[in-house]
Amino acid sequence: MRTGTGRPGPPDPDGAERNGVAGVGGVTRSDAIPRRGTRVLLLDAAGRVLLFRGFDPADPERRRYWFTAGGGVDPGETPRQAASRELYEETGLLVPPDDLGEPVFDEVCEFPFGGHWYRQEQEFFVVRVPSWEVATTQMNEVEQASIDGHRWWTAAELEATTEKYYPDGLPRLLREVC
Repeated sequence: MRTGTGRPGPPDPDGAERNGVAGVGGVTRSDAIPRRGTRVLLLDAAGRVLLFRGFDPADPERRRYWFTAGGGVDPGETPRQAASRELYEETGLLVPPDDLGEPVFDEVCEFPFGGHWYRQEQEFFVVRVPSWEVATTQMNEVEQASIDGHRWWTAAELEATTEKYYPDGLPRLLREVC
């Protein structure tokens, strides 16, 4: 498994960093709430990854960013169980936890969301499908309030875009797992 750089994740998009401590709404990195997360690289037959476009609902005017399916690990869940649940909630695709295999990447990221600053340890799993029609009807209220689109991306498209996506090294990671 490859390990990430530990750089900040979904983001402080405006780059509001002062004296090395980024913050949003008075919340700083020193106030970071620890969180365990899990992400899924959902890949289609063309090697494209599904990304969601979202924003911080506490500050909807901030820049949008793209990110993989996934989210927090609930108490009593394993990362695989959380990845399976999040994938179903966000895409409608049901993959049993035991079918996810081993994580291919892990990282620690920090980000503001909903007026809080989080420090999240997360693992990335790979799920391959020939194709998939995304169904977002199972998304929870927070996901519905903070996600406004999705699309499939190739590594080359990610490298060419000026839009922000996470994790930062996603094109390289896609090439490694494809």
